[in-house]
Amino acid sequence: QVQLLESGGGLVQAGGSLRLSCAASGRIFSNYNMGWFRQAPGKEREFVAAINWSAGSTYYVDSVKGRFTISRDNARNTVTVYLQMNSLEPEDTAVYYCAARLGYGLSIRVYEYDYWGQGTQVTVSS
Repeated sequence: QVQLLESGGGLVQAGGSLRLSCAASGRIFSNYNMGWFRQAPGKEREFVAAINWSAGSTYYVDSVKGRFTISRDNARNTVTVYLQMNSLEPEDTAVYYCAARLGYGLSIRVYEYDYWGQGTQVTVSS
């Protein structure tokens, strides 16, 4: 059974930090490229960050560069992907989703990801 389980969301003041985690199990997710996306109310789901299977390559949307860091831990049965979010802004408020992609290379496209988590809410107050 494939499962991507996000955690770590919450309410934080502007300028604060949060660390999101995504525990992926049920496949050999160490072979998968992983990504974080977010969706604010009334908006489309958008790409935030991605990391390749070996953690040798990462990519970020411009709006989070220098503030967010994606990383991963490829354990035997469960891969955990992290998103460290610093200097949070009210515009970062959204539901954050973890996603997994078996295809080659990193991707910013929602439809190129094979598996998704249920999401975790991040709210940044001004």
